[in-house]
Amino acid sequence: MSTAYIGIGSNLGSREENCERAIKLLIENGITVVKRSSMIETEPWGVQKQPKFINMAVEIETALKPDALLHLLKNIEIEVGRLPTSHWGPRRIDLDILLYDDLIIKTPELEIPHPHISERDFVLKPLAEIAPEKVHPVLKKRVRELLSELS
Repeated sequence: MSTAYIGIGSNLGSREENCERAIKLLIENGITVVKRSSMIETEPWGVQKQPKFINMAVEIETALKPDALLHLLKNIEIEVGRLPTSHWGPRRIDLDILLYDDLIIKTPELEIPHPHISERDFVLKPLAEIAPEKVHPVLKKRVRELLSELS
């Protein structure tokens, strides 16, 4: 089994319910949710003129390899009602693999660790709540240190 951290965000519809539904669908698809952060309301990143987000993070255990996990997350996004929008635009649900064990992967389809972790407080705050001592495999810093540097 591998340990991964998933970022969850929503800014359309019932944001909290969208996040809860995504977690329920993870579990229904054989994913073990070990820890979950609280939900926080955050300002949009990238494109400012859109509704505020609800963001959170979960720690999971999975037998899925990273590419299969990504495929599952994309299917869950569709099931929760995500529609194609502009880059960084509004969405009913957004699921991102933030970290997966200590792997470093960079392909056209998947980048682990997620490339913008260290720039985004809406990712670092919930992640630090559930995994403050987790070390970023590229930056070699703990999540709590990355959050502190961002502040």
